[in-house]
Amino acid sequence: VQLVESGGGLVQPGGSLRLSCAASGFTFSSYVMSWYRQAPGKERELVAAITSGSEISAGEMTNYADSVKGRFSISRDNAKNTVALQMNSLKPEDTAVYYCRSSNHWGQGTQVTVSS
Repeated sequence: VQLVESGGGLVQPGGSLRLSCAASGFTFSSYVMSWYRQAPGKERELVAAITSGSEISAGEMTNYADSVKGRFSISRDNAKNTVALQMNSLKPEDTAVYYCRSSNHWGQGTQVTVSS
């Protein structure tokens, strides 16, 4: 299993970034995918999650931390084995290392810094 994040960087407050996670080594379409973040001195926290959508009747469902609702959006492309996190209206408190997760597998993380 391999999860590789990309898209992090430095952005000014109010700006946007799009993170992407490329997955391989497992049946991507069958698993819930999620984004977590960890700021210095803080515990890792769930940012957003998206179900597999493998059940046609259920479709994909998403879940967000209260702190990012209305600003972040998670999406997945099962054909490309990728999951993305669109982050808008970024705030300094969004600064953290962002990790992609599937089951008990984690990516290496990508740094997001929001600062003027």
